[in-house]
Amino acid sequence: MTEPLRAGHLRGIMMRAPAMTSTVDFYVDSWGLSLAEKGDGVAYMAGTGPEPFLYGLKDADTFGIEYIHFGMPDRAAMDAFYHQCIDRGATVLGAPAPFDDPIGGYGFEILDPDFRRLRFTTELTMKASEDTFALPRKVSHVVLNTPDMEGVRDWYCETLGFRVSDYSADQMVFLRCSSDHHSIALVRAPYASVNHVAFEMPNLDSFMRGIGRMKQKGQVPSWGPGRHGPGNNPFAYFVSPSGFVIEFTSELQQIDEATHEAKVWPRTDPEAMDRWMTAGPPTPAQRAVMMGRPDPGFPELKQA
Repeated sequence: MTEPLRAGHLRGIMMRAPAMTSTVDFYVDSWGLSLAEKGDGVAYMAGTGPEPFLYGLKDADTFGIEYIHFGMPDRAAMDAFYHQCIDRGATVLGAPAPFDDPIGGYGFEILDPDFRRLRFTTELTMKASEDTFALPRKVSHVVLNTPDMEGVRDWYCETLGFRVSDYSADQMVFLRCSSDHHSIALVRAPYASVNHVAFEMPNLDSFMRGIGRMKQKGQVPSWGPGRHGPGNNPFAYFVSPSGFVIEFTSELQQIDEATHEAKVWPRTDPEAMDRWMTAGPPTPAQRAVMMGRPDPGFPELKQA
């Protein structure tokens, strides 16, 4: 099989939960996002970077991911990528076309093996980048729980062109589609769900000041601050009002494709889990909340 075309950069994610849009004020006043668009039962939150939205809030009966959003450089790349997905047996939900929603763009959607919907777009109307101190500028990465870590890993690599950056023992694999160490990571778990979504701060001082803002608002980290081994990024995890885990991070390792070799980081070495040794291992309560609620995904779309 020839080397696959690579998925473009991670743009963001749309989440769904009961009364999800009622949490807009938390994301504006505490987390540091801005409200880009709001409609009937949906809100689009933006960061300080150029993407029109990073984190979407959709009211729904179930908890989980509405779609993960990736960008492609242009229509030619989009169309070629679409045909690759078809040729490699992906469940494609339609040919590339304009999206009829407030964000728009041209692209298509597919389902991954856990029935998560993935959206690929180009020709979005981007906004001016600000990189304001202590405010999130982009979604750094999305971590997914899956009952078939190896199978889903292979699908992302063979169908979407992701590459393996590192492993955390035999429990986690980090996948990249750009120079970022990981845009998607997979965690071995009994069911499919979202583990957490990480937001990138401009620098380490912004990362710490974001934690301070949250503490001033009465929100303390559920884990962190610390610094991960794989990816070498600082971390501070919080629990959102809807029960999803969200993370502040910064300084994620940038991969040199010519020299990087994936390695297995041990979970038995505390410094491999937290290089600063400030956070310690996640508590049982933290592991439970990162396990999340089972996400049914969109199996009904498979026959659409």
